Amino acid sequence: MLLLILGLIVAYLIGSFSSSVWIGKWFYKTDVRQYGSGNAGTTNTIRILGWKPGVVVLLLDVFKGWLPIQLDFLFLSPIYSSYEVYYDVALSVAVLLGHVFPIYTGFRGGKGVATLVGIILALYPMAFCCAFCLFFLIFILTRYVSLSSIVSAISFPFISIFIFNEREPILVLFSILIGVFIPITHRKNIQRLIKGEESKLDLFGKNKKDQNKS
Repeated sequence: MLLLILGLIVAYLIGSFSSSVWIGKWFYKTDVRQYGSGNAGTTNTIRILGWKPGVVVLLLDVFKGWLPIQLDFLFLSPIYSSYEVYYDVALSVAVLLGHVFPIYTGFRGGKGVATLVGIILALYPMAFCCAFCLFFLIFILTRYVSLSSIVSAISFPFISIFIFNEREPILVLFSILIGVFIPITHRKNIQRLIKGEESKLDLFGKNKKDQNKS
C-alpha cells in the first residue's frame, strides 16, 4: 500500500514540473505567467516566447502525462496487478493535479491539455488518434487552440465509447470526466469566444489580437 501511495506522490511531483515556467526563466529570463493569458502552458508560451520553446514545452508536458502510467510497474506489487487500470487512472489524476497545481511554482500551473494528451495517449491510444485529428482540423479551420481543445475534449468520450467500443467502466468514466474537465478549465476562453475576443494563434507570432487578451 505504501508503494501505491508513493507512486501517486511521484506522479504528482512529475506533473508539477512546469516546463513553460522553467524554460522561460532559465533561457529567456521571463515568467510566462506574467504575460498574455497568465497561463503556464503551450499556447501562452508560443505567444510570449515563440513557437520553438512552445514546441519543447508541448512535448515535455505530453511526456510527463504519459510517463507515470509507463512506470506503474514500479509501484504495483503482484497482489494488486488485477487493479492496474484503476491505478493508472489514479496516477493520471495525480499527474494532472500536479500540472494544474504545481508545488514547485506556487501552485499556479497550466490548464492541463498537453498533459492530458499524454495521459490519453497512454490509456486510449486509438481514440487519441481520432481526437487529435479532430483537434487539428478545428485548429486549421479556426486558429483557436481553446476551441479545438474544448470540442475535442467534449467529443472524446463519444469517440472512446461509441467508435472504439471502450467497455472498461473506469476508463468509460474517466473519458467522461475528461470531457467535463477541459471545458471547466477553459471557462474564461469560452466567455471570450462568445464575445468574439479570443485570440487566434499564429505559430509564427502574428496573433490576431493583443497578447494581453489571450
